[in-house]
Amino acid sequence: MASIMSCQRSNSPNQIEAWTYKSQQKLRISAHRGNSGLAPENTLATFQKALDMGVDFIEIDVRTSKDNQLVILHDGTLNRTTNGTGPIAQLTLKEIKQLKANKGWEAKFSEERIPTLEETLQLVQKWNKQKKTKTFIYVDCKQVAPKPLLNLMKKYQLDKESVYYGDDDFLEKLRMEDPKSKRMPSLNKFDEMDAKIKRLAPYAFDVNWLRINEQLVKALHEKNIRVYSDVLGPLDQAVNYQKAKELGVDLIQTDHVKSVYRYFLGN
Repeated sequence: MASIMSCQRSNSPNQIEAWTYKSQQKLRISAHRGNSGLAPENTLATFQKALDMGVDFIEIDVRTSKDNQLVILHDGTLNRTTNGTGPIAQLTLKEIKQLKANKGWEAKFSEERIPTLEETLQLVQKWNKQKKTKTFIYVDCKQVAPKPLLNLMKKYQLDKESVYYGDDDFLEKLRMEDPKSKRMPSLNKFDEMDAKIKRLAPYAFDVNWLRINEQLVKALHEKNIRVYSDVLGPLDQAVNYQKAKELGVDLIQTDHVKSVYRYFLGN
């Protein structure tokens, strides 16, 4: 009782909700593109709000600028989420930083910029040093080389617990660069499993939600491989949160972190 009372005195309502969820549920949560519903995707503003929600992972999309700087943006082009146009890979970091990453959020976030990977890792590291429950990074490796990515992750002590998602060729290179990295390839068909395990030695699989079933989850767990899956778009609803729990899925990726908490906590 004393520890709970201490937690309540020292943390925000968001942190108490997250602590309560984690104490009751094994199903871990990743905030897709850092989405909080309260700030633009893949920005420091939404990453901070996701941290305050106590998520296990923040998913980020890493790309490389013209001058080889690592930045966070989902799309290959700037059009959808920023006031720029064209491929981000054709701009230097200085040019990227002149843009605003606030399309659709201009009134509330008038100066939000595209973050670098380093800025993002600094934010998470600082948070983790202050908090009992830690948040790590779910790195979607969109357009990045393994070595500079790993160098930054190690610099901020986020390499050991974070996970790396990407295509099989990239993950094979990542394995060669750091055999201890937590690699997570996609898995769409049961018969792909053994070949991918042999090639990539994965920590987890990102299993297609529409292909997931009890047999597959059991088979992967027997091989000591975790099962992660996306419940996004029309799949992001309570019936699938419950299904993930019943199947023994280790982590779901969602755009609605608070909805997952509230479903399981009955709020």
